[in-house]
Formats: sequence, C-alpha cells, structure tokens
Amino acid sequence: MKCILGKKIGMAQVFDKEGKVIPVTLVMTDENSVLQVKTKEKDGYEAVKIGFEKLPQRKIKKTRSAFRFVKEFRTADGAYKIGDIINNSVFEEGDVVKISGVSKGKGFQGGVKRWGFSGKLSSSHGNKHEHRTIGSVGCATPARVIKGKRLPGRMGSERITVKNLVVVKVDKKNKTIALKGAVPGRRGTLLEISSQK
Repeated sequence: MKCILGKKIGMAQVFDKEGKVIPVTLVMTDENSVLQVKTKEKDGYEAVKIGFEKLPQRKIKKTRSAFRFVKEFRTADGAYKIGDIINNSVFEEGDVVKISGVSKGKGFQGGVKRWGFSGKLSSSHGNKHEHRTIGSVGCATPARVIKGKRLPGRMGSERITVKNLVVVKVDKKNKTIALKGAVPGRRGTLLEISSQK
C-alpha cells in the first residue's frame, strides 16, 4: 500500500490535453521517514509509522519524536523497513487515493448555518430577532430534548476522509502532488494520503 503525509498548500487549476480546466489541490509532500514497522506476530496487526517534517535539534526532547507529525498507516504487504525514506515518487499520475484530514473550524454556529434550517418565521409583520431561530426543540410527553436533535453548536474541526481522488500531477522537483478536486482543511493542514485498496 502506498502512503505519505503532506501539507495542504491551496487550490489551483490545470489544463488537460483537450484544453479542459481541472480544479486541483496542491499538497506539499516533503520526505517522510519510516519510524516503526508493526507486524502481526508482535503487535497483532500490520502497520507502518511515518514521521513528517523534521524538528530542529533545539526542539527535540527525550520524550518526543524528532518529527513534528507522526502517523500510522495500516499495511499488509510488508514493503517498508525502519529508516526508509518515502517521497512523492511512490505515486503516479492517474493513481486513485483517499485523503484524511481535519476540516476547517467554524466555531459556534446556529441551526441555519450548521444544519441548513430555513429559519422560523417570515421577516415581516412585527417579527423581531426571530428570523434565524430554530423554534421548538422538544415535546411535552418526554419533557426533555431527544438525543440526536439537531441544535446549534460547534461546527467543523472534524476528521474527514475523501475517497476516489485522482492524482493529476506529481512534481518531484518541488515535492508536490496535484489532486483533482478539494480536500479537507485550511492551508497548512496535515493530510494523510494513501492508495485505495
């Protein structure tokens, strides 16, 4: 299984051979180091632990890894060894991958923005400060709010996985990958890129 860690740079667009515009997300994939290889005999499952973005020597402590980000990928082929360097050359144009990352945080939001509610009342005939309220949240019989009710609250900052993204371009010189479409997170978000089984 192919896997790598990267950082979201932003969105751009490229043109294909027919002249059609393709929206792409650029991901910076600097060299990743294999820190640990887990086996079924020893750990109960097969996986590889990867470190990304090496820290300066002054920030490395005894209790901390030498990398800013450390993530684990499940593997079943045993193709990696401790000390191996992974770069974006593991992927080729046309590869189908899945991306995992943390979405943009939007803070505390009301029901209209968070769930797409239309608002309680119309904007005329003496209606004051009630345009975007959610209205009744329960009924008299249980005398409580039913679990799972869609209410205002924190929005975003959730781990999201997007599947079936196509690798449009692999730039080995600038250590970037161009992926067709959008991926979760703001600029600088850590992304886990892996090939789909």
